[in-house]
Amino acid sequence: MKWVLGILVGSLCLTTVFFSTAWADAGNAYPNGIEGIKAASTPPPGYYYRMYAVFYNADTLTDNDGKELDLDFDLSLFVNAHRFLWVSNHKILGADYAADIALTLMNVDLEIGKAGVDASTFGVGDIFVEPLILAWHGACYDAAFGAGFFIPTGKYEEDDPASPGSDMWTGMFSMGGTAYFDAAKTLSASILSRYEFHGEQNDTEVTPGNDFHFEWGVGKTIKEVWEAGMAGYCQWQVTDDSGPGTDDVKDSVYAFGPEVNLTIPSQKMVVSFRGLTEFGAEDRTEGYLIVLALTKIL
Repeated sequence: MKWVLGILVGSLCLTTVFFSTAWADAGNAYPNGIEGIKAASTPPPGYYYRMYAVFYNADTLTDNDGKELDLDFDLSLFVNAHRFLWVSNHKILGADYAADIALTLMNVDLEIGKAGVDASTFGVGDIFVEPLILAWHGACYDAAFGAGFFIPTGKYEEDDPASPGSDMWTGMFSMGGTAYFDAAKTLSASILSRYEFHGEQNDTEVTPGNDFHFEWGVGKTIKEVWEAGMAGYCQWQVTDDSGPGTDDVKDSVYAFGPEVNLTIPSQKMVVSFRGLTEFGAEDRTEGYLIVLALTKIL
């Protein structure tokens, strides 16, 4: 049973699903908060499937000083994402080589009362492909590096603010580590950083600025099958948007909240639940995020 637990307890890092441009003008493609405890750890060689059910709600839209705009704003977003991961036996620079792909379905409801916006859309989101993941494992640490890109396969219409697609290519590099503070690896702290750079939207001719993110988590394993702790994220836009109608305002946001994971050895499965509250948002939405994830060894 221990080998099953060893595989399942580690988070499947470097994963991504796409949240759409309805994320209220935040140009980042990677959805903050999808990973938490042990975010920078990958499992041993094998094939894995992970399903995410993600709900995001925000009734606050802030300006560049972090003040709420009086717009009668409400955004509700549900994402169902399906990720397939292959961890190989091949070694590169002493690391396990891995690759993955993520497919998404999205439902977006956006209302901006004072702007007369009331839009609702269901559709397929952009596809994320990560052909390069390198994962190192030591006695008291895990480390990982990844390189991938978003393909603009989702439907996008310039006059539909709830479009599930982005209408642009985005590249992303990821790097992070997990530290263990006891021999049994029951107490951990992790951080996973990401840097994304965007192409130009065909319809708008706008190129969103580059973004830097990191997700963190601290956790404690209890009786081998339960794991509980805290998780969070930070995200900053680090370069200016460019193109028609853009300015030099950069968005940012922070969040934290509890996480609980349950390993089910008989099913070779782990179920994760995370709830995060955002704060300190500037030039973007501020709300809360709920993530339910199921990971299965194939």
